[in-house]
Parts: sequence; C-alpha cells; structure tokens
Amino acid sequence: MARVTTSHLIGASPAFLDAVRLVRHIADTDAPVLIEGETGTGKEVAARAIHYSGARQDRPFVPVNCGALPEQLIENELFGHARGAYTDARGSQLGLVALANGGTLFLDEVEALCPRGQVALLRFLQDLSYRPLGGHREEHANVRIIAATNVSLWELVQAKQFRPDLYYRLQILLLRMPALRERVGDPAVLAHHFVATFNAQYGWKGRELSRDSLARLERYDWPGNVRELENVIHRALLLTADPTVVVPDQWLAPPASAPAAAHLAGHYFELGLVAAKAHVLDDFERLYLARALASTQGNVSEAARRSGKERRAFGKLLKKHSIDRREFSVR
Repeated sequence: MARVTTSHLIGASPAFLDAVRLVRHIADTDAPVLIEGETGTGKEVAARAIHYSGARQDRPFVPVNCGALPEQLIENELFGHARGAYTDARGSQLGLVALANGGTLFLDEVEALCPRGQVALLRFLQDLSYRPLGGHREEHANVRIIAATNVSLWELVQAKQFRPDLYYRLQILLLRMPALRERVGDPAVLAHHFVATFNAQYGWKGRELSRDSLARLERYDWPGNVRELENVIHRALLLTADPTVVVPDQWLAPPASAPAAAHLAGHYFELGLVAAKAHVLDDFERLYLARALASTQGNVSEAARRSGKERRAFGKLLKKHSIDRREFSVR
C-alpha cells in the first residue's frame, strides 16, 4: 500500500464522514493515536491517511503486526542491536523505531503485544529514547506512534491483560472506525468503487452490479466489513463474464453456525401451538446470538452492547444455547 490520503477513505454515510473529519484533524497534530475498529474496517488505511496528510508525509511509514513479534526478540525488533550484542551479531542492525525515525511507526494489533513488549514500548514513549541491545548510549527517535486494535483495549486493561499506563499513553487521540453495518448507504458506494477498480485492473469495460445485488449488499450486515465486501465483489466479477454481475444469494447467507429459519420451519407444525411458539422463540434467540457474535468476531461485551443487553445476561443466554464465542473469533 503506497501513499494514502483521506481521498482513499471511501464512503458517504454520516458515521464514516465523522471519522474522516477526525482523521483530517488528527493529521494536523503529532500526538500518539489509538485506532479502534473491527477487522476489515480500514484501520491501516486510516493510519496511512493520517501520516500522508500530515507534516511527516515525506518520511517513512513503518507498519508492524505486533502479533508477529517474537517475545524473546521484542527489544531487538523494536530497537535493533549493536555489533557483538549476542552470538552471531557480526554487525549492528537498526530496529523498527530507527527505521521510522522522522516518520510514523504503525503498531497493528497492539493488543497482541506481549508483557515484555508493553514495558519496552512504554519506556520508549516516555521520552522517545531507547538503547539498542548491546549499545552503550541512548538514542533518540523522532517517531509518531499510531496503534490499532480490533478489540477493546480498556476491557483488556480491566482484565489485567494490558498495561493501563501504556493504554493511556496510546489513546491520547482516539479514532474509532465504524463497522460497515453502521454506514448506511456505503455498501453500494464501496461496491461501485471496487467494480471500477477491478474494471481498470483487468481491462474490463462497462461491467456493473445488478440492482438486486446492490440491494442485497445494503441489507447484509458484513461481519468482515469492507474487506469482506471487496472480496465478494472481486469474486463475483471473476466468476462471470456477463456485463451485469449478480452476487449469489448464498454468498450473503447467515454464518454456518447460525441456524437458518428456513431449515427449521418444517418441524414446528408437528407440535402444538404453545410448544411450537416456544421453539420458534428459542430458535430465533439462538440465531440472534450467533449473528451478534459473528458481527463482533466473538467479542461478547460488544455483542451485548449492540444487543441492548447487560453483559452478564448476554453471557447467560450464550450458556443456555451452548454457544461458544471462540467459534466466531478471527484466527
């Protein structure tokens, strides 16, 4: 992904435009930023837009996935090492912080940072100074930190899985990227954008989505958000040569673990009215819970909030229906 500005943030819904306005405002500042949002909502795109719309735009943007940083090498990855720092260290090596000097270090999935890494990052954020492994003097890096997470860091703080002092350092500026289901009208806007993008990429001319498909895209709740929508459009275009492209209904079906009402209706009429009604309500409750968890990638607290339920009550319903939130987690 190359230079990205706010012009690459596609959408027209009020919720999304509010986020874009905040991106523009944040770009004019230099404080740490925490970007929250579900998987596929465009957190890295927003981070790049902040970087390339600000004063650091001509300096490096260095992205790193915190979940991919090995715990035993975390300081080496972040701060590098001097020659002879350890066996086989025949030369010095710059770390991610030094590579981002003057620019932005983007810490994606910051919730996955191990305790050792959290301590190292906190120490660096205090005065932007660090010491490479085996080094004899402190170095200074002029780096802006942008972190992103697809879970609630505050919940992790409360669960003692994330340092509160680091949390407060990171969320001086907070940006929340809205889920696609919150962006009324944007699925169609994005679909047109992706169709035009793939038409240009493959040299196709005049291809477009059917009206019925556009309507179905608007009704679907997109648990995988913009990334899922892009993949659906890409697949639909690749699998048909017709100028008018149809997105198959089954691609926008409920999650496999959620029971479909059509498959359940038949046996109701074998029961009495009271028993049938109880089964219908039970099945709907199970379906609703599964869809709520699918839309939050297994985040129970967020699913409860969106459902208007207290978390404990929501958890009791999950237990009642033997629904395991881990089945909906992003792996």
